[in-house]
Order: sequence, then structure tokens, then C-alpha cells
Amino acid sequence: MRIAIDGFGGDFAPHNPLQGVLLSLNELPVDTEIWLVGRPAELEQGARRIGLPLNGNVRLLPASEVIEMDENPVRSIVQKSDSSIAVGIQALKERKVDAFISAGNTGAVVAASVLKLGNLPGVSRPTLGAFYPYDENKYSLICDVGANVDCKPEHLVQFAHLGTVFMREVFGISTPRVALLNIGEEPSKGNLLAQQAYALLQQNPHIHFVGNAEGRVLNKGFADVYVTDGFVGNILLKFGESLYELLREKVPSTPVLERLNYENVGGLPFIGAQGNVIIGHGISSPKAFRNMIRTAISIVQARLTEKIAAAFEAHA
Repeated sequence: MRIAIDGFGGDFAPHNPLQGVLLSLNELPVDTEIWLVGRPAELEQGARRIGLPLNGNVRLLPASEVIEMDENPVRSIVQKSDSSIAVGIQALKERKVDAFISAGNTGAVVAASVLKLGNLPGVSRPTLGAFYPYDENKYSLICDVGANVDCKPEHLVQFAHLGTVFMREVFGISTPRVALLNIGEEPSKGNLLAQQAYALLQQNPHIHFVGNAEGRVLNKGFADVYVTDGFVGNILLKFGESLYELLREKVPSTPVLERLNYENVGGLPFIGAQGNVIIGHGISSPKAFRNMIRTAISIVQARLTEKIAAAFEAHA
């Protein structure tokens, strides 16, 4: 198994990606390799500084350019073909690696994934999923949280399909429950998008649809997958992050509070592209990178892209 990591993605690169790899070394499965993508001289210098060995399980994949956080996503992918994001995604496309991780420019990672990898057959809109904690060591998946701001009802149905396969294959839930985020429980609630999506989800025999879900039921484990457009989903994601920041300044750290900490999840899976991509927060810490590596390994071991392709083919 080969996991590629954008060595220059994030606000604290290359130190934090390198430190995250160092934290993960002792827990990597046998025959797992980490490929650090970026400028070799800087990566070598940073690795020496922290004592990260660049041999055997950790290798370098040269890339001379870096896409900055404020650059135009599509333009930067075209103009900076030797950027760490473009090179990492290209390696994934050519199957030199099994997964790619980046905490860099989210739009650029999404654009590179769509333009270079393409979508799995039958998938018109890959989705960015986020994990929402409830109970002890349990998570729900929210799709979408920012990759698709403007959606049609059929896109939400696809998010439900993608989330269902993800939770079944990666989390081992045999029949994932799917709910539609809405402002009320009744089928008639919400805007036109929500109303039309409700009807389509209710009619779909391949989705275990349990109805509308108001925001107040997320922490009760009402569903395993929540679907919404990326506009609402991203607001919810950022609110959850701000809630953790607020509470940790006011109260002592507890296991319940730490479950809201993005570091403990690491990154967000981009589901539906022809390759395994994990997108991290720009401020990702070494701990977050270690957990992104864990997530990537779980997805590869679950053969997620193959399972999604098979599910969409069967339901075509």
C-alpha cells in the first residue's frame, strides 16, 4: 500500500505533514509506504530536523511548485502542473499510489481530482463528507460539506448512495440509515430542493431513508448518513469547529469535547472520484495528519472506489 501526502499542503508545511508521518510510522500496516510530495531539498532538511528517516517506508516524490491557499483552484491546477497537488493526484491516477492526502487549497484538490481522476461511472457529483460524533466512538457522515454548493435533488440522492456505500464498507454498518437535513420533520418542510429530494429519496429502493432530520437530532445518532447541499453542510462543519474552539477555552478537556476536535478525525474523504482522496484542514496539526493517514489506510483496505463503482453499476 502506498499513501501519498502533500508535503507542502497546509499552513504549517512542511513541518506538520512530516511530523504527522513520524507519528504514524510505528502503526503502519506491513508493506505500507508513505510518499511525501514536494520540493525534495526542503523535505529532506525538514525530515532530518525531526529525525524522520527517508528510506524504506518513507520516500520522496519530487514536485517543484506549490499552490497557495488564495490561488484560483482550476487555474492553478492548469498553470502549476508540477505542484505538489497536481503531481500527487497524477500519481494516484497512474496507480503509483493508492491514496492522496492534502491539507492544501481545498478547491485545487477537488478540481485536480475531478479534472485528472474523473468521476466513477454513474457519479455526476463526487461529495465531500464530514464525520459528526455521537455516543461513544460512533460517527455519522454528512454529505456534502463544501464541494457542491449548488445542487439539484438528484445530486442529494447520489450523495445518499455514496454515503451509504462509505458507511457500509468503511464503518461496517450493514444497512446505513439516511436522513435529509431539513428545518422540520414533515415531508412538506423546507425549500424546493429539500421537498423534491425527499420525494426521490423516499422512492429509492437502494437507500434506507428514515426521513427529515432537524439539526437537534444529529447528536442523538438519528441517522448514519445526512445529506444536504454543500452550502448548508459547510456552514454546519465550520460551526462545529468554532464550537470546539469556544468550549475548550471555557471548560476542561473531556472525552466528549475532544470528539468535536477535528484533529481526532483528521480529514474529509472526497467520495465518488476515481481514486482515494483525503482533504485536511489548512491548520492541520501533526496529530491530524496521522489520523488522515489512518483514514486513508481504512479506505484503501475497504476497496472503497471498487465498491462504489460496483454499487452504481448494479443500480444503473
